[in-house]
Amino acid sequence: MSELDEARATFDRAVTFLRGGNAAMTEQIARAALRDYPGEINFVTLLGASLTRQGRAAEAEEYLRQVVDGDPDYAKGHEQLGETLLELGRPGEAAEFFRRALELDPAFDAAHLKLGQTLLSLGRETEAKEVLESFVRQKPHRKRLAEAAELHRSGNHKEAEKIYRDILKEDPDNVSAIRLLALLAMKLEHYRDAAVLLKQAVKLAPDFRVALLDLGHAQTELHEVEEAVATIERAIALDPTSYGGYIALANALARSSRTGEAVAAYLKAAELRPEIAGTYLGLGNVLKTLGYQREAIEAYRKGISIQPGFAELYWSLSNLKTYRFEPGEIDAMKAELAKQDLGDNATVHFCFALGKACEDAGEYPQAFEYYERGNALRRTQEKYDPVDTEVIGERIRAVFSKEFIAGNAGGGQPGVRPIFIVGMPRSGSTLIEQILASHAKVEATHELPEGGRLIKFIDKRIADRGHYPEAVSSFSAEDFAKLGKRYDDETRRYRSGAPYFIDKMPNNFANLGLLSLILPDALCINAMRNPMDTCLSCYKQLFARGQSFTYDLDDLGCYYLEYRRMMDHWHSVMPGRILDVHYEEVVDDLETQVRRLLDHCGLPWDDACLDFHNTKRAVRTASSEQVRQPIYSGAVNYWTRFGKSLNLLAEILKPARGKAD
Repeated sequence: MSELDEARATFDRAVTFLRGGNAAMTEQIARAALRDYPGEINFVTLLGASLTRQGRAAEAEEYLRQVVDGDPDYAKGHEQLGETLLELGRPGEAAEFFRRALELDPAFDAAHLKLGQTLLSLGRETEAKEVLESFVRQKPHRKRLAEAAELHRSGNHKEAEKIYRDILKEDPDNVSAIRLLALLAMKLEHYRDAAVLLKQAVKLAPDFRVALLDLGHAQTELHEVEEAVATIERAIALDPTSYGGYIALANALARSSRTGEAVAAYLKAAELRPEIAGTYLGLGNVLKTLGYQREAIEAYRKGISIQPGFAELYWSLSNLKTYRFEPGEIDAMKAELAKQDLGDNATVHFCFALGKACEDAGEYPQAFEYYERGNALRRTQEKYDPVDTEVIGERIRAVFSKEFIAGNAGGGQPGVRPIFIVGMPRSGSTLIEQILASHAKVEATHELPEGGRLIKFIDKRIADRGHYPEAVSSFSAEDFAKLGKRYDDETRRYRSGAPYFIDKMPNNFANLGLLSLILPDALCINAMRNPMDTCLSCYKQLFARGQSFTYDLDDLGCYYLEYRRMMDHWHSVMPGRILDVHYEEVVDDLETQVRRLLDHCGLPWDDACLDFHNTKRAVRTASSEQVRQPIYSGAVNYWTRFGKSLNLLAEILKPARGKAD
C-alpha cells in the first residue's frame, strides 16, 4: 500500500469512529496521524471536529484557526470552524465561516444548510430564506458539483473538468461551475484561461465577491496588476471588512510597484485580523523593498511573537543579509528544527536561516551543513533537468548564428531603449542596476517576465512554424517588428517615461539573440563575478520562485558552464553588443567601471551614479539592503571560507575559473 493510500485508510477509519460517536478514538487516530503527516489539514480538521464533539470547543478553535489561516481555500476547514463557533455560542461569527465555506465550494450541502439555520437563529429571516431557496434551486447540479469538487481536491483534474463542462453544457450560466472550472485552470497555472472564465462569472453575477478575488489573483499572476487592483477593490467594496480582500490588494499593489499603498493595505489587513502572523510577513517584505529595514524587522518580529514556529519569518530576517540573529532567536530556531512534526517547507526555511546565522558567527562548516540539508530537501520539490538546459542551449546557438543575426539586423521595433542586465543570479546585477538607476535618464523597473513570455507567445501563437527557437528561422522583418512592439507595449506598465529603462531579468542571457533582433536599440550588460562566489551565493539563497538549478551543486556548476557557453556565443555572433562588467572590478575601481557602463549606454556622466547607495527606490531582490550601502570588498573570494565543502563545485567549474579567476 502506498503512503497516500495508507493516509486515506487512516482518515476513513477516523471518520468512521467520529460518525459512530467515538470522538475520543477519532482524536487519538488524528493525533497519531499528525505525527506521520505533520500539518496535514484534513487530519487537523478532523482533530478539531473530534475535540468539538467532546465538549472541548475552545481547544478545537485553536487548531481550526490554523487550518483556515494556513489554507484559506479549504472549505471543510471553514465549515468545521463555523460548527465549533456555534458550540461556543458565537453564531454571528459561525455564519461568516459557513458563508465562506459555501463560497469556496457551492456544492457543500452541509455548509449551505447550516448557514440557513444559523441565520434563522440570529433572526435574519430574509437572508435565511434566500440561502435556503438558493439551496433548492441549485439541487439538480449539487451532487455533480460535489463529485467534481472532490475529484478536483484529490488531483483528478481531467475528470473534474469533464463534469464542470458537462454541467455548463446544460446550464451555461451556472456561475459556481464556471468559477470552479477557473480554479482548476489556476491550479494548472493556466491563468489566462482562468481570467476569461472568471470575467464571465462576474459578468453574470456582479456581486460574486469570491469570484472577483479569484479574478484579481489570476490577473496578478498575469502581471495585469492595474486590472487586478481594480478588480480586488470591487470585491472589497462588497465587503469592506474582508481580511482576504486586503491581503489580495496588498499583493497586487506590491507587484505593481505601488509599494507605499501595499503597506497601507497590509496594515488594514492586520487591523482586521491582528492574530494572523502571515500578514506581518507580507508587510515586512514590502517594507524591505522600500529600504525601511528597522520597520521590516519590527514586522517580522511581530509575526514571530504571534506564531513562534513560523519559519519563513525567521528566514526573512536572515534574507535582509545585514541582520544578525540574537542568541535567543538562534536557540528558538534550533528548537523548532528539532521537532519531529516539522513540515518540509519549515525545515528548509529554518536551515537557510540557521546557515546564515552560523556564517555570521564564522562557523562555516556548520553553516554549510545547514545549507546542504536545506538545499537537498528543496531540490526534491523542484523539477529541473540539466540535460534539457544544455539541449535548448545548443538549439538556440544553432539558430542564432552569426549569419542569421547579420541577415536580420536592422529590423524590429526601433526607439525602445531597454538596458538588459543579464547573467547568473547573485552576480552583482542589482549593484549594476542601482548604479544605472541613479542616472537622471534611466529608470529601474525590476526583473521583467516579458522576455521569457515572448518565447511562450511564439510557441502558442505561431505554432504552425514549429517551436522556439527553430520557429524564428522563418520570421520576416514584420514578425520581428511585431514582437518588438509587443515587448514595448507590455513593459509600458512598469515605465514612467524616462529615455532608458532597465530590465534586470538575469535569465534573459539565453534570449539575447532574439531580443537584439526585435529591439535594435536595446543595450546589453552581462554581470559577472568569480564563478565560485557566484555559485556559492546562489546555493545559499532560497529563491521565492524559479532558479530551480540552484539547489544542487552539480546542477549549479553545470548551469554556470552553460551560461558561459551562451555568453561566449553571443560575443562571437554580436561583437561589441554586450558589455561584460566584473563585480570584482567594480569593487576595486568604482569610477572607472561606472564610466565604462555609461559610455556603453551612450549616457553622459552623472555624479549620482557614484553615490548609488543613496538612491531611493524599491529594490525587490535579495541584495536590496546591500546595494543601499557603499561599495565593500567583503564578498570578493568569499567562497574560500568554506574550504573543502566546495571541492565538487570547484572541480566542475575548472573550465570557467580559468577564464575568470
